[in-house]
Amino acid sequence: MDNSSQPDSPTGTPSPANPTSDTPHRGVRRRSFLAGAAAAAGAAAVGVVRPGSAAAAKRHPLPAADSSRLRVLVTGDAGTGEKPQYAVTAAARRLHAADPFDIAVGLGDNIYEAGPQGPDDVQFRTKFEKPNAGLDFPWLMALGNHDNTAIFPGDGGWLLRGDAEVAYHRRSRRWYMPARYYSVSLGVADFFVIDVNPLAAYIPPFLSPEWEPGGHYMTRQARWLDRGLAASTAPWKFVCTHHPYANNGPHGPAGDFDGLPDPLSGKPLKDFIERHVAGRAQFLLSGHDHSQQVLGTVAGLKGTRQIVSGAAAKTVNKPSSKRFPAKYENLRDRGFMTLDIDASSVRLEAHEVAADRTGSTAAFTTVFRR
Repeated sequence: MDNSSQPDSPTGTPSPANPTSDTPHRGVRRRSFLAGAAAAAGAAAVGVVRPGSAAAAKRHPLPAADSSRLRVLVTGDAGTGEKPQYAVTAAARRLHAADPFDIAVGLGDNIYEAGPQGPDDVQFRTKFEKPNAGLDFPWLMALGNHDNTAIFPGDGGWLLRGDAEVAYHRRSRRWYMPARYYSVSLGVADFFVIDVNPLAAYIPPFLSPEWEPGGHYMTRQARWLDRGLAASTAPWKFVCTHHPYANNGPHGPAGDFDGLPDPLSGKPLKDFIERHVAGRAQFLLSGHDHSQQVLGTVAGLKGTRQIVSGAAAKTVNKPSSKRFPAKYENLRDRGFMTLDIDASSVRLEAHEVAADRTGSTAAFTTVFRR
């Protein structure tokens, strides 16, 4: 039984210019970029796997839709293919060997620095499959700004580039991204993986009525998310996205991203989270900032807890802004988080992977209760 939900508006997949290149894309013709963004950029259900298909039969199966317990690995900003990423996944494998994970959540920037050049790009192997060898369970993947690069790495300006990652869903046993945004119902918890890149791109999509804030794509996504969160009967609801609402790291919070003026500040993203996520899910899991943070109460989130886990390959090594109260934050070390979920509680543990030693340290643990 398929216990996932995807949007029902199909779209095309970009044609790879060089499907086996490991070289980041450095540029795109402006006319091609605008035409592609304005074309069928709807809520991409590219690569949706139906029960009984050949691809579905080979995939690591999702946990049962009536699971009473889940163990989750949470990583973000991982896809470099370099030694720090391998150090983090080696530490995660040690934990998996002792107490197996059921799923992982990948919070975007999956293919640095400029995203894939099609679903057959070798970067999926070098920056995802090889580093995660042995972590053999479904990885619920979100799209990040680097995954949608147009001109300079991480600009988020070529949104159709992300469709290559959706299409890769059919080629991988681990990689789970049946659409640009989707939900997975796993009994004790429902996960809503959303795509807010159109609201936070450094090259805003204002020339496309499909992608622009308030355009067709985000309007459909908002309706889908509202319906899904309202209908969910799971004890715990997690909304997973690349960009955080609240953040003490150098990227800053939505509405003030990187200290940039509007329209580059992420104000539309701030408004979207406040309208469609705040107070409707218990957790907002984000990456983007290369740090780990478990924030306290944030007024605009109406009780939804902001968690940032974006240090799976990079770190900022800068001081915290202290803008939001934090139960835990580390802007120095690489790392990941784990969630142990049952009907009454979520146990979160933050693991640090320091550059000068092997393995990981369980640096922080907290339990959230209903």
